[in-house]
Amino acid sequence: MNTSRTLIVVVGPTAVGKTEVTLDIARQLNTEILSADSRQIFKELKIGAATPSGEQLRQVPHHFVGTHSIFDHYTAGMFELDALERLQEIFSRKNQAVMTGGSGLYINAVCHGIDALPKVDPGVRQNLIDQYENEGTEGIRQRLKVLDPTSYQQIDLKNPKRILKALEITLTTGKPYSAFLTRQRKDRPFSMLKIGLNRDRQELYLRINQRVDQMLEEGLLEEARGLHPYQHLNALNTVGYKELFRYFDNEVSYDEAVRLIKRNTRRYAKRQLTWFSRDNEIEWFHPDQQQKIQQKICQAIT
Repeated sequence: MNTSRTLIVVVGPTAVGKTEVTLDIARQLNTEILSADSRQIFKELKIGAATPSGEQLRQVPHHFVGTHSIFDHYTAGMFELDALERLQEIFSRKNQAVMTGGSGLYINAVCHGIDALPKVDPGVRQNLIDQYENEGTEGIRQRLKVLDPTSYQQIDLKNPKRILKALEITLTTGKPYSAFLTRQRKDRPFSMLKIGLNRDRQELYLRINQRVDQMLEEGLLEEARGLHPYQHLNALNTVGYKELFRYFDNEVSYDEAVRLIKRNTRRYAKRQLTWFSRDNEIEWFHPDQQQKIQQKICQAIT
């Protein structure tokens, strides 16, 4: 490993203040930023994905912001390959690079690699979707419990997408999904420093509520209205858009849609913190502790 090359990873929940801290780090190191955000990568999702502003993008070179379309198929595995290739280019010019985002799977893909999974039989997928639509989450949950009890114990059983993915692999291959998850860390040709940002919960929730109000002032309603015809796309199964789609479909009032966006964003932040708390390599700071963060980085790169 070439330890002179260091990837500084900045993680944390939505609205915690990652963008400002990451920009500060990148400016100090005169380097570039990789966005590890599964929604900021889509060019159509500017306001709702809290994409860095034009001014922020001009201050520091950014990668994987608005580079793909919601109509593109894109996965964490594809991001792993793309990001490693981009890092190789950056490290040919710089000794440090910065990666930031709230998508734990994208972060893990770059830092440690993700397991290569077999292709799913489309017929199997459609049958499972039909079962889910007919029986709900409980039906596919019980099927997973029978077919792959190990996965049943490990995955988020409140997330039907995770359950469906496990069942797709299991039924396509005849082997339990859990058998494909080796969780072997891949070697990387650079060292890593992981910095986590967090705030007092009430402080974070207040910032989330304020950010939602700000997004609406900036035109989130109009952005979502333009995307409403494509609400079936996976990229739009996203907090901030799906609640407004319900408003457009006359399922909820505007005020209720806004309340749901704020509530669901807070819940999303909680899930993000749960994910990142499992990683013992992350050292946690308050975003205002910039001097301590800089000291930690200096120690890592010298």
